[in-house]
Amino acid sequence: MLVISLLAGLALLLIGGDLFVRGAVSVARKLGVSPLLIGLTLVGFGTSTPELVTSLQAAMAGSPGVATGNVVGSNIANILLILGLAAMLKPVLVDSGALKRDGAVLAASALVCLAVVMSGVLDRLSGLVFIAGLAAYLGFAIWQERRAPASIAPVDSMQTPQAEPHGVLALVLTVGGLALTIFGASLLIDGAVGLATQFGISETIIGLSIVAIGTSLPELVTSVVAALRGQNDVAFGNIVGSNIYNVFGILGVTALVQPIPVPREIIAVDIWVMLAATGALIVLARTGHRITRGEGALMLAGYAGYTAWLASQV
Repeated sequence: MLVISLLAGLALLLIGGDLFVRGAVSVARKLGVSPLLIGLTLVGFGTSTPELVTSLQAAMAGSPGVATGNVVGSNIANILLILGLAAMLKPVLVDSGALKRDGAVLAASALVCLAVVMSGVLDRLSGLVFIAGLAAYLGFAIWQERRAPASIAPVDSMQTPQAEPHGVLALVLTVGGLALTIFGASLLIDGAVGLATQFGISETIIGLSIVAIGTSLPELVTSVVAALRGQNDVAFGNIVGSNIYNVFGILGVTALVQPIPVPREIIAVDIWVMLAATGALIVLARTGHRITRGEGALMLAGYAGYTAWLASQV
C-alpha cells in the first residue's frame, strides 16, 4: 500500500505539474503578460511546482530530511543524471551569454545554500535571503533581456507548450493541475515516510533519492525531449534555471513557512556533492561552450556512484 501511495503520488505530481504549466501560461498570455515574464516565472516555477509542494508538505509534516533532501537531491539529479543523459543523446550546446548570467547566479545560489546548510537550520531569515536572491535574479534577467532581447533566450521559455488551451479550460487546467500536484505530493510524502519507517531507512535518504528523482520528472522529460528535438541549449537552460529556483524559491518559501533543521547527513556529504556537481557543470560548460557525450557519460557515472553510496547507507 505504501508503494502504491508513493507511485500514485509521483504520477499525480507529473500530471498535475504539466497541467498547471499549460493552464497558467495560457492564462498569462490572455492577460497580456510578456513571453519573457512567462518564461522566467510561470514556466520556470511551474516545472518546479512538484519540488515546492513536496518540500512544503514535508516540512509541515515534520519531515525535514525529505524537505531538504528533496531540493539538494533534485539539484544533484538535475545535473548528473538529467543533463548527463541529455548530453549522451546529443552534445548540449551552451549559450555564452546565458552562461555568464545564469551560470554566475547558479554558482551564487549553491554557495549561499552551502552557507545556510552549514548553519544547521533553515530559518525565516534564510528564507528571506533566498527569496531576495530570486527576486534580484529575476529583476536583473528581465532588465537585461529588455536591453538586448535577442542576445539571450529566457530561461525555460522554450518549454512553453505549442498547443494552448483557451478560455475557461485554461483556468480549469491551472486550478486542477495545482490541486493534483498538492494531492500527489501528499501521497508521495505519506508513502516515502511510511517506507522509511517500515524498513528503517533514513527519511533523508528517501528524500535524496526516490523523492528527489520523482519531483525532477518534469525537468527530465523537458531536457530529454529538447535533446531529441535538437534544442540542446534548452536542456542546459532548463537545468540551470530549475536549480536556481530550487534553492532560492523552494528552500526560501519552505523556510519562511516552516523553519526546519538541516539533517546531519546533508551537512556531512550531500551538500558537498551538490556543490561539486554545480562546479563541474560550470567548468564543463565553459570548455567549448558545450557538454559532450563523453562528459555526459562522466556525469552519469558520477550519479551512479552517488546512488551506490546512498544505497550503502540504507
